[in-house]
Amino acid sequence: MEMDGSKRVFHRLGPSQLDNSNNKQQKVCFHWRAGRCNRFPCPFLHREIQGPPPHQQQHVAGNGMSSSSSKRPHGFNDDNRGGGGMRRNPNFNNTWGRTAPGGGAVVKKTEKVCNYWVKGNCTYGNTCRFLHSWTTGDCFTLLTQLEGHQKVVTGIALPSGSDKLYSGSTDKTVRVWDCQSGQCAGVVNFDGEVGSMLSEGPWIFVGLTNLVKAWNTQTGTDLSLNGPVGQVYALVVGNDMLLAGTEDGILAWKYNGSTNNFDPVKALTGHTHHVVSLVVGANRLYSGSMDNSIRVWNLETLECVQVLTDHTSVVMSVLCWDQFLLSCSLDKTIKVWAANESGNLEVTYTHQEERGLLALCGMHDSEAKPVLLCSCNDNTIRVYDLPSFSERGKIFSKEGVRRIEIGPAGLFFTGDESGQVRVWKWSTESSSTS
Repeated sequence: MEMDGSKRVFHRLGPSQLDNSNNKQQKVCFHWRAGRCNRFPCPFLHREIQGPPPHQQQHVAGNGMSSSSSKRPHGFNDDNRGGGGMRRNPNFNNTWGRTAPGGGAVVKKTEKVCNYWVKGNCTYGNTCRFLHSWTTGDCFTLLTQLEGHQKVVTGIALPSGSDKLYSGSTDKTVRVWDCQSGQCAGVVNFDGEVGSMLSEGPWIFVGLTNLVKAWNTQTGTDLSLNGPVGQVYALVVGNDMLLAGTEDGILAWKYNGSTNNFDPVKALTGHTHHVVSLVVGANRLYSGSMDNSIRVWNLETLECVQVLTDHTSVVMSVLCWDQFLLSCSLDKTIKVWAANESGNLEVTYTHQEERGLLALCGMHDSEAKPVLLCSCNDNTIRVYDLPSFSERGKIFSKEGVRRIEIGPAGLFFTGDESGQVRVWKWSTESSSTS
């Protein structure tokens, strides 16, 4: 809710000696309920009306009063299973919240994070109808937030054996974070935006404009791989090759141990627009593009063997799981692809979202069950069980999450368009409902 300067005064008066019920109409102030009443004194109540005694409640139910007697429909809780308690009248609409242990109604939460809670000054507490949490579902815990980037986080990398986390951004920097303290241990500045990052063993690869940087965190080797045209949006390793998705297609390099360098192998052409996502599986390279297509490449020959055209907008992310290929797009769908009898991929299932999708990440929860994390452009991450697509929960962020990366021991990392990097951990108490 917006604060209107100093004119907006909030009164949350409970029952007290200041209340004079004879001077107030026995009706709760609608504006007070919405948190925006600025009348003082207000002719209506600034507290909820206490329910009548049990014998009166039975009498009211017997009279068959309908919800039309008020602007807000009322009814009895139909989950009242205790002996001797109130019984639900089927003629009433069930719009009252459940009663929590210790008394008081449970406020039905709107799936939106409270802006005042984020700023640390929400005065509603547990009665606020907006979320005072960055998650729903109790599946995961936010361990820390890493602040420093000024623009979109486009890459997160955790090299094996390293105690440092690396993040890249379109603010033209790579930040190095100490995994023990959570503090920024260093900043590497570049001339161009960071479009992607990848860690493979001790190596970190950084996709820049017209360039890929390669660092070996163990030996200190620092290499520059030339050849890309424009921004490098995606990086992946397959069949001992480094592959980069660029504005002009896909480039492949192979490491040469004798020269301690990466030699160009081949340029893979065919896409008519930027290649923004890559994944390797079953000796195949899958590339998603802004031309709305996915191309399937044989990693031995580096030849295109199939073009998938079922998406109607940018293919933002591709992922291999089990014997399936999963893809997400700004067309608001996640498609699951499986091989038919001839060996070609075809759509076997389409999952529809309300918003366009930005990124996919597959991992296992604390019980080793496969889950899919899907970032949507409404600033949320949906978490689904696989293969059922049953929703496990949501993660909310300040802006759209562009990067999700898996870490060790149940950790995962997210980077959003505001520049914030977050560290999450799966909760061991939670379990799947499927």
